[in-house]
Amino acid sequence: MNLQTGAVETILYGTKGCDGIRTTPWGTVLATEEEDDGRAYEILDPLTTTGHWVEDRASGLIRTVVNGASTSTKIVQRTALPTMAWEGLAVLPNGVVIAGDELRPGTGGANRDGGAIFKFIPNTPHLSGAISDLNQSPLVAGKTYAMVASCQPKSSSSFPQYGQGCEIGEGAWLRVNPLTARADANAKGATGYYRPEDLHEDPAYPGPGVRFCWTNTGNESVRNYAEVMCGIDSNPLPALPNEWFRSSDNNYFLTDGGTARANATTVTVNRFVEGDLRFNSMDNLDFQPKTGNVYVIEDHQYGEVFACLPDGGDRDIKTDGCVAMLSVTDPDSEPTGFIFDASGETAYVIIQHGEQPAGMVGTDDLLKITGFKVKK
Repeated sequence: MNLQTGAVETILYGTKGCDGIRTTPWGTVLATEEEDDGRAYEILDPLTTTGHWVEDRASGLIRTVVNGASTSTKIVQRTALPTMAWEGLAVLPNGVVIAGDELRPGTGGANRDGGAIFKFIPNTPHLSGAISDLNQSPLVAGKTYAMVASCQPKSSSSFPQYGQGCEIGEGAWLRVNPLTARADANAKGATGYYRPEDLHEDPAYPGPGVRFCWTNTGNESVRNYAEVMCGIDSNPLPALPNEWFRSSDNNYFLTDGGTARANATTVTVNRFVEGDLRFNSMDNLDFQPKTGNVYVIEDHQYGEVFACLPDGGDRDIKTDGCVAMLSVTDPDSEPTGFIFDASGETAYVIIQHGEQPAGMVGTDDLLKITGFKVKK
């Protein structure tokens, strides 16, 4: 959508349940599907690529036009990335991708875990600059890992000790097959959450490594009021990627350098926002540039957008407070896709599937909100 003229062009037809989308540091767009067999698609030259078509999602065949014969060289399905219900994702400059599987616990059978958080490690990291050919992308090949929060520290011979109740704390990255990522995560002991939704990297985190936060939507009807989780991965792309094989469960864990438990790279996860009767069913989030504030969007009737302060100098590790700043008055609509521009003073949000005049049923609205204040 051209925000100056209002002109709209469809870049790609034929996706199913298209949801998470990000621009990459190498000049492409990564678009993903929120389906049980959700795929990821990388788009080259997004400002000039128009009207391409996914003819076959299973094989990844993409044409330059609908029902056309020419195969696209501008859009490709990335099978090295996990197959899952994509929604939130963070794309790091080196080509590492961190993303969540939007899955409810218990889906498909009793005691099935919820959605895992996955990390893709490229075989060939991106160094700098834009690419001119999709074969130059770091997403061509790599390995996929699922996050395992542990009930024992890395110094323990039991690390990572996983299971229900170990959803926060220090953990490791467990290798899974990208084509069967969801099933592998459940079978191998990866940590499951209640429908992980939007996920973003914290641009203000000074390091080392990255901080990423995501929403777990929960279910307000059973008083599971949702939450925002944040993880710190101090070594997202090891200098010498390797793996430690644990014979007790036949699992491989990501390491840096050696192949012992001591070389395992870790990620630490804790809660940042806990929901309540008023603030719940958290779906989208975005970091406001220059302030560190996190804006969290609800997915329910009369959904609201809350602004949450970063954690300050107090003893806890959670937000220092949240306040509602926008409400939707139509009970049949939902605020979604909230995002700031680089200034932090302007934001965009989609109002989805609300009441519409005759002849416009099924349309959504893109709103532009100005006047946000930032630190000078």
